[in-house]
Amino acid sequence: MATKVFINLPVNDLVKSRAFFTKLGYSVNEQFSDENAACLVISDSIFCMLLTNDYFKTFTNKPVADATKTTEVLIALDAASREEVIDLVAKAEDAGATIYREAQDHGWMYQHSFADLDGHQWEIIYMDESQTPE
Repeated sequence: MATKVFINLPVNDLVKSRAFFTKLGYSVNEQFSDENAACLVISDSIFCMLLTNDYFKTFTNKPVADATKTTEVLIALDAASREEVIDLVAKAEDAGATIYREAQDHGWMYQHSFADLDGHQWEIIYMDESQTPE
């Protein structure tokens, strides 16, 4: 069974994307990073490979989506609290992200969303599972 998740995303400017995500508090594993890629460490088991467009294309035979024009994926990450959701989305907006959807409060779940510099959509979610409707 899989124990780690590696998300691969094409980026237009690797230097700007690295700076954007480090402003959100994520680190980069330099062992798996170079001029074509940056290994973003989201958690002990979740990583996001930020790949230059040309390098990303070497992994697929399909055209690469322009995430500013079409949704290719929604990346959802959990947060430890509602405040953490609010804080992370605020950091993202300050770093240049766009808010593509207003915060949603479902009582037992709070979520907010942003699009990164390349238009990839990130959903940050806090869930109080003890309050999940039956």
